[in-house]
Amino acid sequence: MNSNAPANSSIPLLALKSPINQQGFDYWNAKRGSRCMPARCDIDPSEILKILPHIFLLDVRAEPLDFRYRLIGTKMDEHMMGSYTGLWMSSIPHQKAPSRIWSSCRQVFDSKAPLSSDVPYVGKNKEFLTTEDLIMPLSDDDDQVNMLFVTVGFV
Repeated sequence: MNSNAPANSSIPLLALKSPINQQGFDYWNAKRGSRCMPARCDIDPSEILKILPHIFLLDVRAEPLDFRYRLIGTKMDEHMMGSYTGLWMSSIPHQKAPSRIWSSCRQVFDSKAPLSSDVPYVGKNKEFLTTEDLIMPLSDDDDQVNMLFVTVGFV
């Protein structure tokens, strides 16, 4: 459980298994301060070097809703089933609506709050059982979500 969220926060305490995701949440939470969510300009890659390989940054287009892979960490790129940088989720058959990842991104967009979930690991590394992802909203105006900051841990 994370106890770093401010007492007046609407952010639920998250039970994260992955140290990568815990670090990502702690960083996101510290950067948002008293705001609902931090802005992209608050995220400094030099401050999160340890978890950088486990990060995705997704652009959000509100109308029609879609999510574009802006940045994919090197560890994530190794486990992807293709090269997704620059692609919109709606153009990736197994990720477009109503896929689990699409639904999770939409939930974060609508709620303006982080969401964590576990899914069975599908990939080349047989030592992992599940993938725990953590999707956190970013906003330039603290109102409209315009990016998603995602960390992924393998458990």
